[in-house]
Amino acid sequence: MYQIDAFSSAVFGGNPAAVVPLDAWLDDETLQTIATENNLSETAYTVPLDDGYELRWFTPSAEIDLCGHATLATAYVVFNYLQPQWQNVRFQTRVSGELTVTRDGTMLAMDFPAMAAEPCNPPEGVAAGLGAVPDAVYAGQDFLAVFSSAAEVLAIEPDYTVLSTLEHRGVIVTAPGGDDCGADFVSRFFCPKYGVPEDPVCGSAHCMLTPYWAEVTGKSALLAHQVSARGGVLHCTLNGGRVQLKGEAVQYLEGQIKI
Repeated sequence: MYQIDAFSSAVFGGNPAAVVPLDAWLDDETLQTIATENNLSETAYTVPLDDGYELRWFTPSAEIDLCGHATLATAYVVFNYLQPQWQNVRFQTRVSGELTVTRDGTMLAMDFPAMAAEPCNPPEGVAAGLGAVPDAVYAGQDFLAVFSSAAEVLAIEPDYTVLSTLEHRGVIVTAPGGDDCGADFVSRFFCPKYGVPEDPVCGSAHCMLTPYWAEVTGKSALLAHQVSARGGVLHCTLNGGRVQLKGEAVQYLEGQIKI
């Protein structure tokens, strides 16, 4: 098992993910138990194919359909340990189709699907769970709550019990970055329903954030900061119906699981 800090150039930043390369799939109960034991936002598993890898992601409580930071972490392991001669890697996933990751200098560039976010009348639990009333709320895979300033996003103290009752996967909170933080937009992501109260850096959330802020700003290339306690930096580009998410990753540990 490798533990990689994704969307960071130094250990103890970004979002840690466990990556477990397998020769063949273990049973789902064992995969989930290992992820629960790791107690990280995500544990990623790979099985080799002729031209790439199968890829699955597990939170401490459930398997999920898409995860950005654990895909970045898995690509780091492929490029540094499993297939160091490769310049790109293709991952086959169960729900999100084929995902590709390409070396780009010190960064890794992921090609992900863009996700729509439609204006909605939010349930009371959004404001109650965030302890703040957003300027607007959109719905897609997650709820997207928009605020006016980065300071408002930083000040949110969520009630995870309330947020865990909402129908969608989680709640993204976002605001313009402003000159003081050097980013086009900032965000945080709360996903207590899946055992992740606050995700330090969430790549899949930026599949919704990128199209939203591209429309607001008129820019297709955006610099994003996820302003969790650990923090993370993402370079986001909207390419039609796809989103390129680019970031750095660094290894924290390597070990063996004994079961």
